[in-house]
Amino acid sequence: MIKTKGINHIALVCRDMKETVQFYTEVLRMPLFKTVQLPDGGQHFFFDCGGGASVAFFWWKDAPAPAPGIASVKHFPMDAKTAVGSMNHLAFDMEEAELEATIERLKEAGVPHTPVVVNHDDSPGGVAQENHDGVFVRSVYFTDPNGIMLEFAATTKEFGPDDVAHEPATIEA
Repeated sequence: MIKTKGINHIALVCRDMKETVQFYTEVLRMPLFKTVQLPDGGQHFFFDCGGGASVAFFWWKDAPAPAPGIASVKHFPMDAKTAVGSMNHLAFDMEEAELEATIERLKEAGVPHTPVVVNHDDSPGGVAQENHDGVFVRSVYFTDPNGIMLEFAATTKEFGPDDVAHEPATIEA
């Protein structure tokens, strides 16, 4: 049996390492704890995002161009689909009490974001205007300088057997 302890890191690709370092260290206040100069001239930098996990970025001068709507979200929430095998977004776990403060921090830094905390629930639309007992995650969404959609997410309830209520879809259906 393979037994993991959680996510060690996620590795993404940035367009400008200096800009990425500034955003993650100054705006998101995630310490840069390891830098690697790659033999091909690229770089690989690691940021501490808490709980023993990290977010890492590769940078190469000749990396392929961004592909919004394919490899990244084009515009949340109106156009949030991405291609098979792509990363849709990265969610950082945080306490619910911290969410409002993150909106202010993003606003101060000039980072576009959802204007309110999004209340995810099991309603047909998947979100509620107000927080209620059926809300299971509350979130704030924004993008980094690379166009990567990020989320600050606070789980607001414990999950149980009733929370697994849908059959998995298949292309064959």
